Amino acid sequence: MQMQSRSDAHTSGQSVGIVLMIAAMLVIPIVDGLAKYLSADHSPLFISWARYAASTALILPIAFARGGRRVLPTDGISLHALRTLCLVGAMTLYFFSISKVSLVMAASAYFVGPLVAVALSVIFLGERLTVAKVLGMLVGLIGALIVLQPSGDFDAYALLALGAGCLFAVYLVITRRTSAQSEPIRTLSFQCIFGTLLLTPPALFVAEIPAYDLMPLFVGLGLFSLLGHFLTIIAFQKAEASTLAPLVYVELIGAAVIGFLVFSDVPTLSTVAGAVLIAAAGLIVSINGKGRGQKANS
Repeated sequence: MQMQSRSDAHTSGQSVGIVLMIAAMLVIPIVDGLAKYLSADHSPLFISWARYAASTALILPIAFARGGRRVLPTDGISLHALRTLCLVGAMTLYFFSISKVSLVMAASAYFVGPLVAVALSVIFLGERLTVAKVLGMLVGLIGALIVLQPSGDFDAYALLALGAGCLFAVYLVITRRTSAQSEPIRTLSFQCIFGTLLLTPPALFVAEIPAYDLMPLFVGLGLFSLLGHFLTIIAFQKAEASTLAPLVYVELIGAAVIGFLVFSDVPTLSTVAGAVLIAAAGLIVSINGKGRGQKANS
């Protein structure tokens, strides 16, 4: 009975983690869309700094209200620092990429990340690599490649997104490790403060005061960023990194929608086909998590 109860809790946690990860991946394209829009008037480096500065201003009052002076993690500081460093690098490279290419193309190149994350989670976290995880990962990759349609004239700015994806993979794996050691609000507080400090020196060289009508967009950049990362951290508390990593492909669907609605990037037939495969990849992973739990209960 106790083993069955633990199995039920595990299955429930996996399902919640999957739902939260999908929600996070639909929020993040909003951040990317805002960053692409703002890149017409501001340097991607300044936008990266502004994102962290706005997030810091929003999260610190919440952190102080919840924990008083204890707003930062007390354990695993080096891992938190490495995690933030990877995220800052990934975000900055990605913002440079989307300032020059479409959201869908950049997102497609970015999605080498889940492949790397699954491999790293097996190597460093000891997670089990199931057939369904591999299948979901490969189906998602095929979908991303169909959207991207790589050729000999592959855009160099898309390669920046490829590098961002590799850094994001390391971030995902470290998030799985640190999520078990630290309360989410403290993790976010450290991420925002340390990220702002890392980006402040280089951002000073390209800083300029935004126009008044753009200020709400910078606030939105920080707000949606916080929401996306908060959902991601909670998701990694509930489910394995190798289960959640392929769900990052869902972000491509959001990127296609934002690109169409805001930047008039009309999706091609290949984009639609790739998006369907990406959605199927997430479904495969989700069914796998539920199926294992049901089998354990029988």
